[in-house]
Amino acid sequence: MKLAWYLIIMAGVTYLIRVLPFTLFREKVRSPFLQYFFAYIPYAVLAAMTLPHMLYDGKNPICAAVGLFAAIILALLKRSLIIVALGACMAAFTAGLIW
Repeated sequence: MKLAWYLIIMAGVTYLIRVLPFTLFREKVRSPFLQYFFAYIPYAVLAAMTLPHMLYDGKNPICAAVGLFAAIILALLKRSLIIVALGACMAAFTAGLIW
């Protein structure tokens, strides 16, 4: 029963997070600052979720460093978020096969 309540609350919070921008911003955002802010949110979230694990990988820090380096290079080359994530994963996996 507890699990059902947890799932309902999680679904409600997820729904609110996705609907809230539509209710707050009914027109197109014209502010350059907000446009840049919203454009970089996915990269910031990806970095916040993965960077601690990359820096504190106890098994093989070389693989973590290779993945981090690949992600930085791909992000600087203005690749899409999915390409950056997949490229970092593939680089770290390949480094793990080598080292």
